[in-house]
Amino acid sequence: MALRSSVLSRVRLCQRSFSAKASSSDTGRVMFDSEPEEDVPTSGISRPLSEILKELNKKVPDSLIKFRHDPNGFSIKYIPWHIVNRIMNLHAPEWSGEVRSITYSSDGKSVSVVYRVTIYGTDAEIYRESIGTASVDDPGYGDPVQKAEGMAFRRACARFGLGLHLYHEDVS
Repeated sequence: MALRSSVLSRVRLCQRSFSAKASSSDTGRVMFDSEPEEDVPTSGISRPLSEILKELNKKVPDSLIKFRHDPNGFSIKYIPWHIVNRIMNLHAPEWSGEVRSITYSSDGKSVSVVYRVTIYGTDAEIYRESIGTASVDDPGYGDPVQKAEGMAFRRACARFGLGLHLYHEDVS
């Protein structure tokens, strides 16, 4: 028991949650007293917000875009939520997302979800929120809350510029 407490007293554990912003004291390693303390760079993953936003505003390749047909017969282009998630992980690896609220309509026929996406750059952090609404009676795949959350997530990311070209490319 004495050996265990002796070893534990010499071990320094450094942890950081996935969505927490990197700081100069975060090392993400186990260190023993016999090791010399060195500053480990933590800014290699994240970049300044201007660089992140520039990447997110680039056109998404056509191969990643899907089509859906609305009830009126119109074809709608969209980027699936899992592709948006991967793009965010690639260009803004220090991002986080959260459901802010889930609200059912007074008649119980639809549900709305407010979703917040926060991007952490080396110089600042910024967030955008958006709302997604789904019909409770929609026979498509997934439950209504799941659909509304995916819609809100994609829209919040679009507020950073991700896939925004899909909203205005037919206007010209």
